[in-house]
Amino acid sequence: MAVLSYRTAGESHGPAMVALIEGMPAGVLLDRDWINAQLRRRQGGYGRGARQKIESDQARFLSGLRLGATIGSPIAIEIANADARLDDQEKTPPVFRPRPGHADLAGSIKWLTQDCRATLERASARETAARVAAGAVAGCLLREFGIRAVGFVRGSLDAMSTIAPSQETLAAFVAARDQSDVNCPDPEVSSRIEAAIRQAKIDKDTVGGLCEVHVFGVMPGLGSCVSCDARLDARLAGAVMGIQAFKSVEIGLGREVALRTGSQVHDPITYEASRAGEPCLGFVRPTNNAGGLEGGMTNGMPIVVRGAMKPISTLLRGLPSVDLRTREAVVSQYERSDISAIAAASVVMEHVVAFEVARALVEKFGGDSLQEMRANHASFMAAARQLGEGA
Repeated sequence: MAVLSYRTAGESHGPAMVALIEGMPAGVLLDRDWINAQLRRRQGGYGRGARQKIESDQARFLSGLRLGATIGSPIAIEIANADARLDDQEKTPPVFRPRPGHADLAGSIKWLTQDCRATLERASARETAARVAAGAVAGCLLREFGIRAVGFVRGSLDAMSTIAPSQETLAAFVAARDQSDVNCPDPEVSSRIEAAIRQAKIDKDTVGGLCEVHVFGVMPGLGSCVSCDARLDARLAGAVMGIQAFKSVEIGLGREVALRTGSQVHDPITYEASRAGEPCLGFVRPTNNAGGLEGGMTNGMPIVVRGAMKPISTLLRGLPSVDLRTREAVVSQYERSDISAIAAASVVMEHVVAFEVARALVEKFGGDSLQEMRANHASFMAAARQLGEGA
């Protein structure tokens, strides 16, 4: 079975962030301009800190391509850090006062050191630049099958939007999202979120939020119910929880299912012959409470994943902490940071979700080349459409 995977390497103030992708079929044309545009999206958003003015992220492909297309070998991507100063102890001094909510204390104990610097350098969300690059590469594969992931900010604090994208409104939805400095397609909610971030800066505080990703054009049958680690919903949840500062994940209706009866939760199944040629194979639902996933598999409806990002752990005012050298009570150390990064987090979430969907796509229709994958996909879809014939 073909397996699509990726790993990242690099520290926040090291020479570069690196992504290594394996299992990408040959023949996928990579849109470098679009990939770099995704990296720029990750750097944007209201409430970001000074680091984003220093960096100008660009994906440099070191292997796995010829004439702009994948050749089946591992793809290595480098994103250089302009603010590379890891070995400069004046600019990146030791950190002995861990920040509550950050990896500082747990990492220092894990690696038996009083200095939190090594931990925070790798735990930093700067690492997500490499994940966005990997997800954007996967997005180029998804394009070949008419699949698209769209991430946005649902809201923050008491400002929550009820707007959701659909296949028919997608272009207008994305345009509205991109006009917002916090990636929220609802102008009124977007303004309220910005106001909350401004107040947090005055208060020397931070703000989190709720991010959401919808994936359109997904055919039924990706993922599996045969084992827990093959369930696509579980893998999507793991991918989102793996993003720095995310503390919960929901699929579709999410925790609301606990507050409703079965008749209020489960999506009725209907069949429209006129839509048999679409990825859903004609099986449509009036609702999508399941978020496009049932039994760990896609059911032809859009995938809907929601993730909650906590407020950033680095507060200008600091929080009560302990000096790891003396065990005395102190205020936590300040590292240059953001007031809010929910806009960037929604971009990261969009791309880690895209990668997991692409991974499931490769597993289902796997082949050494895009040509082989297309043939496998076409064969499966044709067979699926014939299931009801002759009944």
